[in-house]
Amino acid sequence: MLISRRRTLSFLSASALAACAQRADVDEPAIAATPAEMEGPFFPPDTNIERDADLTPLAGRSERALGTVIQVRGRVLDRTGQPVAGARVELWQANASGRYAHPGDSANTQPLDPNFQGYALLQTGPDGGFSATTIKPGGYDVPSVGRRTPHLHWKFAAGQTELTTQSYFPGEPENEIDALMRRMGEPAQRLIVRAGAAGAEGPGYDWDVVLA
Repeated sequence: MLISRRRTLSFLSASALAACAQRADVDEPAIAATPAEMEGPFFPPDTNIERDADLTPLAGRSERALGTVIQVRGRVLDRTGQPVAGARVELWQANASGRYAHPGDSANTQPLDPNFQGYALLQTGPDGGFSATTIKPGGYDVPSVGRRTPHLHWKFAAGQTELTTQSYFPGEPENEIDALMRRMGEPAQRLIVRAGAAGAEGPGYDWDVVLA
């Protein structure tokens, strides 16, 4: 009877430990989701335009966009850190002078760049990865807001989940005075891309995007 009781207690202890371990796996904190940001007024009014992953040339033109060519690489992940394959990724931005090719930015006195695409539509691969070659955007002034630091606009969609946000560049002095960035506080740090391996034609940046 004593041996049987010991065996029973041993079995119950092992079961309890297994249950605790399983519960610990379930309760493991999820990765913080990438913060959302406003879409802004300059989302392209017509996305049925040239929209490939290289925004620096336009079909039929011999010249490329002005400015510093950069490569932005990223991964779209869920909150457990697993890659999200097949996610829709949209990118739009100002040109190197800080102007959008958008009717709503007509009051901006900076020049348009006729060789800059300004928008891309991408899809993540099996590893959740995406990549775009573009121009580092310029900053610009916004009435009632002030100076906006260089940034990229993004929209990610996977199933019923959608995230609209912006990304920023490390070491930009204007990061400290951008009111929209500053009001986010600490979460804004998750929107700053990391300087990574250089691309074929210029600096490279890496960024992990976590969908809620």
